[in-house]
Amino acid sequence: MTDSQISKKKHLYSPEEAIGVIAAQSLSEPATQMTMRTYHFAGTAGIQVTLGLPRIIEIFDARKELATPTMEIHLLDDFQTTEKAKKVAENIKEVKLKDLVVSDVIDLTNLEIICKLDPKMLKELEIDMDAIKKAIKLKKVKVDVEGHELKVASTTLDVKNLHKLKYKLLELHMKGIKGVTQAIISRDGGEWVINTLGSNLKKVLKIEGVNPNKTTCNNIFEVMDVLGVEAARNAIIEQAKYTLDEQGLDVDVRYIMLLADLMTFTGEIKAIGRYGIAGQKTSVLARAAFEETKKHLISASIKNASDDLSGIVENIMLNQVIPAGTGSYDLFGDISETPPAASDEKKPVKKAAKPKASKKEPEKKAPVKKAAAKKKVEKPKTKK
Repeated sequence: MTDSQISKKKHLYSPEEAIGVIAAQSLSEPATQMTMRTYHFAGTAGIQVTLGLPRIIEIFDARKELATPTMEIHLLDDFQTTEKAKKVAENIKEVKLKDLVVSDVIDLTNLEIICKLDPKMLKELEIDMDAIKKAIKLKKVKVDVEGHELKVASTTLDVKNLHKLKYKLLELHMKGIKGVTQAIISRDGGEWVINTLGSNLKKVLKIEGVNPNKTTCNNIFEVMDVLGVEAARNAIIEQAKYTLDEQGLDVDVRYIMLLADLMTFTGEIKAIGRYGIAGQKTSVLARAAFEETKKHLISASIKNASDDLSGIVENIMLNQVIPAGTGSYDLFGDISETPPAASDEKKPVKKAAKPKASKKEPEKKAPVKKAAAKKKVEKPKTKK
């Protein structure tokens, strides 16, 4: 057998083989061997990223809110310089008012908050005082600007609310993309790459200098919204494969592809769980066998639901042959015309029917007895 034939054999499986069960075992068994090292510094960027079993659970549970959402932003060829890459990172990272404030004081006499801003930071980020004044859109507040000092006074005479007002004021969004708390530039493979903590793929792709063909995000739902379901499927495969490889676990990518297809074949991302694929099975017994047994059985009895026993789980529960492997086939035959071999076998059956002849023997003897009786009656007539 040649090498090409051997490689082709590796891609084959037996007809009606339960590949879903094999894929489940191949993915879940290595996941139990993962170490407790669930946090990892992404490359040289120095950003902690959730990995290991918690990350696998995030992917297959299809969670919309991740523990550590990240983006890997690649730049166009024209922006492959230190200064331009830094400029793009500044446009991406979220800047709040507290990042610009050097000191803040609460004036209880005049019921106002006085913030001194850093002029160097304002110049680097290209933010002026008028833009800050317009960005403050709080109710019952009066804003004044004097040089690099910002005075915010409360129109309501209430001392208790001043601390709440101060917190809201310092958390105001000034520049960048909301949610992106860090943006670190690093050199990877001869090009500048920006790694972020926090994600917003839709807005990042609109920033000048960002390469939309290479920029990636670990939030599957953001990929789905921006690039579609096929890109989300690829994101599931890549993220799961990267997480397993980082732990040193060798899992065939085709098992991950099968699971990714199952999660996205309807056009939406569905989780592997009671509220996703497992909870939407047509079989009542299969749903009851997974989780919330009472709920599914009571609901099925109220709705007068039926189970056609077409799956594997429900047939195992009833101790029947499962519709997989050799149990997937039913044999049918046309026996309207008997073959010659079958006609020869019927000949000894006809010879063996001797009891019928024994039943006819008493019928032949009966007329003989009647004839003898008639002769005895006729004898007295001759004597007369």
